[in-house]
Amino acid sequence: MQEVYEFLKSCGTYFLATVEGDQPRVRPFGTVDIFEGKLYIQTSKLKAVSKQLQANPKAEICAYADGKWLRVSGKLIRDDRVEAKKHMLDNYPELQAMYSAEDEKTEVLYFEDATATFYSFTGEPKVIKF
Repeated sequence: MQEVYEFLKSCGTYFLATVEGDQPRVRPFGTVDIFEGKLYIQTSKLKAVSKQLQANPKAEICAYADGKWLRVSGKLIRDDRVEAKKHMLDNYPELQAMYSAEDEKTEVLYFEDATATFYSFTGEPKVIKF
């Protein structure tokens, strides 16, 4: 999982795919964290992505850098604990003007039953499960 985290951090921006009914939805994200041995992302409970994930937690991330790309698929599970939100926001101080670990809008989610696959044009895929 550390390798997945480091790749996503190095990309800066990755894309998160969810579904809304029968319509796929994809948007750029930039937050990633490891907390208590789980890979987390952050958003707002006020956004459509949050509502989509609560209706159907299956999601996929895709990121690309230096001729390699990564896909992470699994379920994103909400963690409402202040400690999890604080850990994320401590690693992204620029978000602290918009979010707080104690507010009702900050949402952090962790991957459950995740499969990460690294790809390149020249090598065999590498699969990591966590």
